[in-house]
Amino acid sequence: MTIDIQPIDPVNRAFFAGVVSGLDLSRPLSPQEVATVHAGMDEFGVLVFHDQKINDDQQLVFSRSLGPLELATGDIAAPEDRRVSMDLNDISNLDKNNKILARDDRRRLFGLGNQLWHSDSSFKEIPAKYSLLSARHIPPTGGNTEFADMRAAYDTLDEATKHEVHDLICLHSQIFSRGILGFTDFTDAEREKWAPVRQRLVRKHPTTGRLSLYLASHAGGIEGWPVPEARAFLRDLTEHATQRQLVYAHVWKPHDLVMWDNRVTMHRARRYDYAEVRDMRRTTLTNEVSSLEQAP
Repeated sequence: MTIDIQPIDPVNRAFFAGVVSGLDLSRPLSPQEVATVHAGMDEFGVLVFHDQKINDDQQLVFSRSLGPLELATGDIAAPEDRRVSMDLNDISNLDKNNKILARDDRRRLFGLGNQLWHSDSSFKEIPAKYSLLSARHIPPTGGNTEFADMRAAYDTLDEATKHEVHDLICLHSQIFSRGILGFTDFTDAEREKWAPVRQRLVRKHPTTGRLSLYLASHAGGIEGWPVPEARAFLRDLTEHATQRQLVYAHVWKPHDLVMWDNRVTMHRARRYDYAEVRDMRRTTLTNEVSSLEQAP
C-alpha cells in the first residue's frame, strides 16, 4: 500500500497532527517507509496510526527502526515491581499482577504528573526525541492526550519576548513537576537521581531549522534568575503555548499508536476514572545529544 499522511484538521487547530495510512506496524518497515515516517514527523510533529494491534516486541522493532531508544528510568517503580522491560514505559494504572493501583498508591500519585504539560525526559541531560504510545486498553471515557505545537508557540511570541528567551537556560527536574501537585515523597536516592539538569529554552530543529520553545512542568528555574521570577515567566510562556488554537486533543481508540516529537511539542494526559483500566505502552527514542548542542 502507498503511505499517506493527511492533516487531521487542516482548517482549524490540528494542523500539526497527521493521520498515517498504508503502514502495518506489526511487520518490519523498509528503509523507504522509515524515511517517510521521519519526513512526516518533521512536517507535523504528531503522527497518529489507527488499528495497530501490536505487541511489545513489535512496538520495539518499529521504534528501533527509527533510532536508538532510551531506557525507562523516569518512573518510580522498583525494578521488581515492573510489568514490562526497561525498554518500555508502563503508562498504566496497573501493578505487576495487572491489578488496578489503589487510589493512594505512591506509583499512581507520582504518575499524576503526566497530567501536567511536559516534554518527555526533559529531566534527563540527554532528553527524548520521539515518543511512541500504544493503546492496549483504554477507559470508556476520559484519558485523552493533548498536544501543543511549540514551534507555533515560538512563532507567535512578540519580538521582544523572542529576544528575551533566545539564550536562556532552564533547570529541569521531576522533583519540580511533582512538587506542583504536592507530591514530595522522594527518597534521597530519587532526589539525587533527578537532580536538576540544564536545557535550552529555545531549540533549533536539526532538520527543518525551525525554532521552538522547549518548555515542561519539569522546568523549575532559569539560570541567573530569581526562582519566583523564573517560575512566573515560565508559567506565562506555558499559558501562551497551550492556547486552544495551538492544541490538538487526541481521543484514543483501541490499538491507536500515537508518536510525537518532544523537541517541538508538549503534551499532557487528561483525567479518567482511576477504577477503570488504562493500559498504554510507550517507547522513547533518545535525542542522542543535549539540547545545549542544538543552539538556535
